[in-house]
Amino acid sequence: MNTNARGPRPPAWAAALAGVTAGAVGLGVAELVAGLITTSASPVVAVGGAMVDRTPAALKEWAIRTFGENDKTVLVAGIVVVVALIAAGLGLIARWRVGYGTAGLAAFGVVGIIAAVSRPDSGPLDFLPSMVGAAAGAWTLVLLFRRAGSAVPPGTEPVPGPDTAEPMTPAGPSVRRAGADLYTFDRRKLLTGVAVGAGVAGVGVVTGRLLAGSGDVTSARRSVARMLPRPAVAAKPLPAGADLRIRGLAPFVTPNYEFYRVDTALVVPGVDPRSWTLKIHGMVDRPVELTFADLLRRPLVEADVTLTCVSNDVGGPYAGNARWLGARLADVLREAGISRDADMLLSVSRDGWTSGTPVDVVMDGRDALLAVAMNGEVLPAAHGFPVRQVVPGLYGYVSATKWITEIKVTRFDEDTAYWTPRGWAPRAPIKTESRIDVPREGDSVPAGRTTVAGVAWAQHRGVDAVEVQVDGGEWRRATLAEVPGPDTWRQWSIDWDLAPGGHTIAVRATDATGYTQTAAVAPPAPDGATGYHTIMVRAG
Repeated sequence: MNTNARGPRPPAWAAALAGVTAGAVGLGVAELVAGLITTSASPVVAVGGAMVDRTPAALKEWAIRTFGENDKTVLVAGIVVVVALIAAGLGLIARWRVGYGTAGLAAFGVVGIIAAVSRPDSGPLDFLPSMVGAAAGAWTLVLLFRRAGSAVPPGTEPVPGPDTAEPMTPAGPSVRRAGADLYTFDRRKLLTGVAVGAGVAGVGVVTGRLLAGSGDVTSARRSVARMLPRPAVAAKPLPAGADLRIRGLAPFVTPNYEFYRVDTALVVPGVDPRSWTLKIHGMVDRPVELTFADLLRRPLVEADVTLTCVSNDVGGPYAGNARWLGARLADVLREAGISRDADMLLSVSRDGWTSGTPVDVVMDGRDALLAVAMNGEVLPAAHGFPVRQVVPGLYGYVSATKWITEIKVTRFDEDTAYWTPRGWAPRAPIKTESRIDVPREGDSVPAGRTTVAGVAWAQHRGVDAVEVQVDGGEWRRATLAEVPGPDTWRQWSIDWDLAPGGHTIAVRATDATGYTQTAAVAPPAPDGATGYHTIMVRAG
């Protein structure tokens, strides 16, 4: 069959299958090459990252609310599905001329190249995976079309059956006539080629992931764990009664594996602490560049700090408390000689994400840290290994830069961070909030004495009171757990006699400044959600 001319064509299903297989081979080969270079050069990662950066803030909020920490997995799955559909379409187009299909695959390669080289953390070879993958996909498409059919030499036509132009052997080639030409469609050869292509794609993806994994941070974290120094300023032991130990209530210390993760990194950056540096420049007298070893030689401080994401809806899960170990950021800035006119620290993540932190907050004496450990162990990769920023009292998007590599001392009227142009407030102190953990929304509880419990937070102000209301009645004060300081959340509980039937339970907190959280309902954008967390339960 002349695959570059009009005329003989395989069935539509065969062409679509060839297109999908070609697309799979292209992605598999690209993943393999990316594994040899860097995971961020993967077309899926590069295109996905570009989509994350260009997605409207409202749509990102919807994704976080709907899919939670699985939003990135859903995005990658969506990209793969879309690529499969487009590849199938290119296979159908290739029925008319294979060159059209290969041109489409080349265009996909160009998209991947542009996405990869335009990433803030791109390297000089990041164009290769998409380029090689597109070439492999195009070659696969041509090969599959050649296997699917060919011209029939005169006198060698298969013998048709008595009532059809198809051969009598079901698995053999079928004869089709196009004008004066006879050609065969060979289902067996096509399916064999598809099976081989699927195997190549699978091996490419798996091998690429393994190669990328060989450069991961697991061994590096083990090495750092052996050299991690003891704190120069240790945190005080947690006071007795800091954790009420009520079943279903969030523990005072959030285990690392349960700590929320919200960021724009489609793939967790793998940063080698041996080559990591932190550059501090901009409006300073003396630019500073610290290595990881330099950081560990500094006096390290332990601090209990609750972090909160601005994407958290009222009563949402994106808050967690941990004991952090790190160097005081204010001390490093003083050594650099920060300008009096500077009011923002523009910190940069390894993947290019930026955060704008108010200078006055960092310099006011609170435990703003360049953290290297979390809850007694080296930072997990997903939470910023080897170094992240932790600043009490600010939502994460203006303070909690993970995989930090750079801090530019600047001004809010001269520079903008990642989320500010997308409609979020440039400064974002955490609002006084409270949440009901026990019982849960829609629970059925026994009538009579019922324990209601949860957590409240007002970082760097502290929580002074929590009140609970049932069915719009009087507000009653809950019992508060002890806390080590004003930078953590605070557990609370109250016992309430519930009559049989449905009930609405609400909670509100008052911070140490005397401010009681507002009942006015507001969404997370632009500077944090407000309102009372309210649940409905049934007693019986």
